Amino acid sequence: SHIHHLQMATTTATARAFGTAGLRWLAGCRAFGSPALGLLDPPAASSSGRRALASSAAGGEGGDQGSEFYQFRDRKIPFVPELTIHKPSDEIAIPCFRVLDDAGNSVHGDSGEYEVEEPLARKMYETMVRLQTLDTLFYEAQRQGRFSFYMTCFGEEATVIGSAAGLEHADHVFAQYREHGLLLWRGQTLQEFADQCYGNHRDYNKGRQMPIHYGRKDLNVQTISSPLCTQLPQAAGAAYANKLAGYEGITVTYFGEGAASEGDFHAAMNFASTLSCPVLFFCRNNGWAISTPSDEQYTGDGIAGRGQAYGMPAIRVDGMDALAMYHATKAARQYIVENQSPVILEAMSYRTSHHSTSDDSSRYREISEMKAWKARDPVSRFQVWLEGKGWWTESEESELRAEARKEVMKVLDLAERERKRPLRDMVTDVYDEVPQHLERQYEEIKAFALKNKALFPNDTPIE
Repeated sequence: SHIHHLQMATTTATARAFGTAGLRWLAGCRAFGSPALGLLDPPAASSSGRRALASSAAGGEGGDQGSEFYQFRDRKIPFVPELTIHKPSDEIAIPCFRVLDDAGNSVHGDSGEYEVEEPLARKMYETMVRLQTLDTLFYEAQRQGRFSFYMTCFGEEATVIGSAAGLEHADHVFAQYREHGLLLWRGQTLQEFADQCYGNHRDYNKGRQMPIHYGRKDLNVQTISSPLCTQLPQAAGAAYANKLAGYEGITVTYFGEGAASEGDFHAAMNFASTLSCPVLFFCRNNGWAISTPSDEQYTGDGIAGRGQAYGMPAIRVDGMDALAMYHATKAARQYIVENQSPVILEAMSYRTSHHSTSDDSSRYREISEMKAWKARDPVSRFQVWLEGKGWWTESEESELRAEARKEVMKVLDLAERERKRPLRDMVTDVYDEVPQHLERQYEEIKAFALKNKALFPNDTPIE
């Protein structure tokens, strides 16, 4: 079948065809902290293989003894007389691109390489500060019982805002649940964030989604779903559809390293690679999948290292470096547009917060570990660089944080006072006309609500 051939071309030919002599990301780069940005393309055949191919021009498809290579479609695999078990430890790790060191200084000195202009730099920093303030106060509001659930992106502000700045508005986004900074970057107001978390009548999702499960058609952000990794196959399919339609933007899907353990991850990677879908697989490797550390999630060269097996170019980036994230995302996007090929990008960061308001991370990781990573705060790191350029001052810092705090507190109060959506919204919009079985269910719900009003918010219309 067609699918069988796609799987053969990817899982058999791509994963086994190429030895250790493939292309590497800029020879001489360190395994981590690399100042050079490049895409790791799937490796080519070995030099001995290339010689064999050159001397076997008459060789046909198949694996007969007279050939010096096994050929299947466009894949040519050289035969060798030596038996070798290729161990992952023999491979060089994909290096981690960065622009700023831990202290906020450019690793390129005064060359200006991989920097940005002042207006963009200021916007990126101001958005990160507003995101940090939003997360702090929304988290506190949830702990006060003002709404039911919340998740922050502490430690990953640069990952989200840096990548958001490197994308275009036309790019369709399939997020996981820690990328609300992208919505902030694209123009969602603080009031709209608050309205969604409270589920009031102004919420675009009509109060049907959990808090932080945002979605905006006008901002090209698909509505978030809680189950892990469901967005990856959807993104691959959307990218393929957009490719057939000649759409100008790419598709981007965010996920964590824990989600990459799901079967949907591999299905999405395989389809995207074999169908050449213009999609960016964006992995936020923040070290923890709730309480499971990354070293219990996978072995080998992380998530970016899986690109080679799927014939997919890969980048690994310091996710706590806003400049590195911006340039890596732009480079990945450009590659996707020019080559109509998927790319996988792994952002190495650290989740300095609890997984969510339902989690207490002090139960499974040391406080000293959390403090050490908090000291490498990506927002402060970018601030140091801005100040070093003369683009930011202490007075601007104080003014921005005070203003952001005031605005966030205001929108929380306003959202809390707004009325809730009617109870009947639970059964509308699924069908053009509400069918009888849903009408019967709603009548049961309505009777229960009228009898137990204390269990419902006072301002929920029961019609």
